[in-house]
Amino acid sequence: MSDTMNNSENIKLTVIIPVYNEGINLKMMLRMLRVSIEMSHELLIVYDIDNDDSLPVVEAMQGKYPHLKAIQNTYGRGVPNALRYGYEHAKGKYILVLTADDMGPILSVDKMYDLMEEGYDLVNCTRYSKGGRYLGGVFISRVLSRLANKLFCIFTKSQLTDLTLGIKMFRKSILKQIPLKAQTGWAIAFELALKVQIARLKMVEVPIISINRFYGGESNFKLGSWVVEYSKWFVWGLKEFSKMGLLRFQRSPKIEFYDELKDSKSDEKKNSKEMV
Repeated sequence: MSDTMNNSENIKLTVIIPVYNEGINLKMMLRMLRVSIEMSHELLIVYDIDNDDSLPVVEAMQGKYPHLKAIQNTYGRGVPNALRYGYEHAKGKYILVLTADDMGPILSVDKMYDLMEEGYDLVNCTRYSKGGRYLGGVFISRVLSRLANKLFCIFTKSQLTDLTLGIKMFRKSILKQIPLKAQTGWAIAFELALKVQIARLKMVEVPIISINRFYGGESNFKLGSWVVEYSKWFVWGLKEFSKMGLLRFQRSPKIEFYDELKDSKSDEKKNSKEMV
């Protein structure tokens, strides 16, 4: 690994992976990331408990992967707190969130990074647009995910087709204007996808083939509490999109852009001169 890769001041990308006893999946994930990501980056494995079986895997890889670190989440157990803790400790200009049990998105990291360099604020992965697929995982989770995303896109003019997917790359700087409050499961990803659109930031989607739990391990999906949390953000999103005229049955509000305003003022000056 080059000196540039080892200089924290040059880190462009922070990859965050929250884990809970993901040793069996993390071992393969780290091997793939090490040979796949070429830009300067750091990799933060965020864990909750001292005896997490992911930790021996990280320790075994650190000699070959200098910017690989395991950091213990002190904000409270669960994915949302682990991610917030990771965001707080990220050194990169961009943040990429991955899951230890999904190998598919690794193939799209370079494409996502290139889009960020083009000026996007958020690159959202999608399983539900052309070229995307969803393989493996808990059956009921797959059904609810597809249903929630489909319904939200039917009711609203959402620019994103897979709002609930946790795999996203975004500018760390947007977290200053978008406070994230979700408390359960991966609803924090849904919240981020909603708030980026409400803030009218620049976003784009990249189709991926999601290969969930290919190597096994136990899912932490909890039907009751997750459905309640996602439903809360679904309803919140409908209300906020309604205020902006972004429901399907609403007429979109006219948005004046800087260049249009500039051209309009220029035309007014020209007309006034002609009248004189």
